[in-house]
Amino acid sequence: MSKSAGCCKRFLHYAFDYETPKTLVIPSLGVGFVFRFTQFLVVMYVVGYVCVVQKAYQDTDTVISTVTTKVKGFAFTNTSDTEPRFWDVADYIIPPQGDHSFFVLTNMVVTPKQVQSRCPELPSPSTICVDDCNCVEGHSDPRGNGIQTGLCENYSTTARTCEVLSWCPLEIDTKLPEHALLAAAENFTVLIKNSITYPKFNFHRRNILPHVNSSYLKRCEFSRLTDPHCPIFRLKDIVSEAGEDFQDMAVKGGILGILIDWSCDLDWWAGECLPKYSFRRLDNKHPVNNVAPGYNFRFAKYYKTADGEETRTLIKAYGIRFDVIVFGTAGRFSIVPTIVNLGAALSFLSLVPVVADWFLVTCSRKRDLYSRHKTTHLTEDIELFQNEI
Repeated sequence: MSKSAGCCKRFLHYAFDYETPKTLVIPSLGVGFVFRFTQFLVVMYVVGYVCVVQKAYQDTDTVISTVTTKVKGFAFTNTSDTEPRFWDVADYIIPPQGDHSFFVLTNMVVTPKQVQSRCPELPSPSTICVDDCNCVEGHSDPRGNGIQTGLCENYSTTARTCEVLSWCPLEIDTKLPEHALLAAAENFTVLIKNSITYPKFNFHRRNILPHVNSSYLKRCEFSRLTDPHCPIFRLKDIVSEAGEDFQDMAVKGGILGILIDWSCDLDWWAGECLPKYSFRRLDNKHPVNNVAPGYNFRFAKYYKTADGEETRTLIKAYGIRFDVIVFGTAGRFSIVPTIVNLGAALSFLSLVPVVADWFLVTCSRKRDLYSRHKTTHLTEDIELFQNEI
């Protein structure tokens, strides 16, 4: 037989030889233990992790949410720097309505009776001057307070600065009160109204539960232990649960997150779908390089004097911004993911014999004997085949 004919025959055998499964019963406790233990691991993974933990038999949907808030509380301030004043919601909630957030004023720097005029700029390396030649008329520094007039004026008995056209007197924001002016804000309360929907399942829910009535809302207050479903929160409790001290945070402000988790199992056997509240500080302070800490912004209140001159009171407001963050995923039994994951589980089980066979031919003491019996190559004998027929 020529070499080419032999190669062709080998190729035909490789392509068209039929392989049939062969049952080989091996009375070995070791191999049997590996086989059953591997099966057990696969079943535990499918049942314990895929079905129980991941709930892979469910179809899922992401929450759609809307939030409104209403803060209540009063405060009174009487310090040497400011006139005695009574504060209500219209004074310390800025702006009155926010998108999933609200700001509570706790500290401030007030610059009253500002008018548009000319005054010396605050001393800094870029504003200190010796004479008019050091000041450029029309120049404006984004970090400054106005537009230079080209004149060098006395700021104090020891310093001269460039004169600017601005709202005068200029704000001096370095004199921040060491203790929060509105320290009483820790006792303010906020009502959070949250409505959610899972459109895929046509499921709607509010954080004000069905059994809640007006009289309950007037007396309840959120408590992790005694009243975990009350939608009214005391600001001090929110800050405390976030691991912060309200009075320390109120001096320079900060940002806190109110997290509402609506992760729900909507199968009939899973029980009710209820919100879970948690709190954390979002503007985490660096323990060493704590540059520009807290949260602040400026706003002004404008007035007209008797002679028609415009004046304003500038307020640099420090406070705590509360961001309400709603998230969640809902699941409900569906036949499609159940079939898909059941098929995946069966495919994992089909791999178990591969592991047992590998252990059989590589790790067992009688691996040579098992290898010979596991794979049998049949040599066809035409005469024997005819005799058997």
